[in-house]
Amino acid sequence: MELTTVWFSLIAVLWMGYFALEGFDFGVGMLLPVLAKDDTERRVLINTIGPVWDGNEVWLLVAGGATFAAFPEWYATLFSGFYLPLLLILIALIVRGLAFEYRAKREDATWRARWDLAIVIGSFLPALLWGVAFANILRGVPINADKEYVGGFFNLLNPYALLGGAMTLLLFLTHGAIFISLKTDGRIRHAARDLAQKVGVAAAVVAVAFLLWTQLDTGTVGSAVAFVVAAGALVAGLVAVRAGREGWAFLGTFVAIAIGVAGLFLALFPDVMPTSLDDGLSLTTTNASATAYTLKIMTVVAVIFTPVVLAYQGWTYWVFRKRISVHHIPQPASSTTSTMS
Repeated sequence: MELTTVWFSLIAVLWMGYFALEGFDFGVGMLLPVLAKDDTERRVLINTIGPVWDGNEVWLLVAGGATFAAFPEWYATLFSGFYLPLLLILIALIVRGLAFEYRAKREDATWRARWDLAIVIGSFLPALLWGVAFANILRGVPINADKEYVGGFFNLLNPYALLGGAMTLLLFLTHGAIFISLKTDGRIRHAARDLAQKVGVAAAVVAVAFLLWTQLDTGTVGSAVAFVVAAGALVAGLVAVRAGREGWAFLGTFVAIAIGVAGLFLALFPDVMPTSLDDGLSLTTTNASATAYTLKIMTVVAVIFTPVVLAYQGWTYWVFRKRISVHHIPQPASSTTSTMS
């Protein structure tokens, strides 16, 4: 296997991990005003992701860095053409992180309500826009013979891309609701489980529609297999949550998202960013890649450090594996205590 293919595969794995892990983070954030009746319950929801949300974002940072180093032409065209949606995602992630850290700095209801709104918006925008961005990459965008994006922002708001955004939004809501039911107890647990069943049906319908559209347009045998597995895992997850088996339900949505992303990359390969212009030039793993020497060095570094990062993140999830409930939240909360504690 050529190193260009290896790094395309590794970048696909990084995005699989990012969406499967950060997806439930976004879901929890969006469900904050839906499942929590008071500040204590909002703190419960935030504390379910408190130890892991920033670690989950590492997958995005590494995916971006790997794209920059392994496929610089892809990185340059992507970040220039998708500048506005990616900027909105970046701002949303920054504001969301600030909200997690600052909402407990003052014992003031208005202060906390504003930061809670920031968490909701900071979770909603990436959940929607990531789907829009990836759908446009699959569909193809106007790229000329100089490998430059020549379209505008509204080129990205097409029916296929909007369907992709709806799919990621609904999947992350379902994933987040199941994660909440897995990590909490009492009223919140049961409310989250009921909500996951309702939202999950809508997520399944939209996901099947988007994946079928993708398969008919650009699909391969590999992507078809991946999409079938992803659909089966999602259905199994919904059946499990209905039966009260939250662990299996979470595994189902986790696998559905991860394998679904794998199918999208299989449908894309060997392109990394196809053009929609007749006289344009699609970016591929060959014409968008870095030098062979660069890829060799990156491969050595990845082999050494990737197991360390995976082991550390796995240990974090193991340490914070227990359920939490309202009786774990001290009353009254100290103004100097972070909601992450």
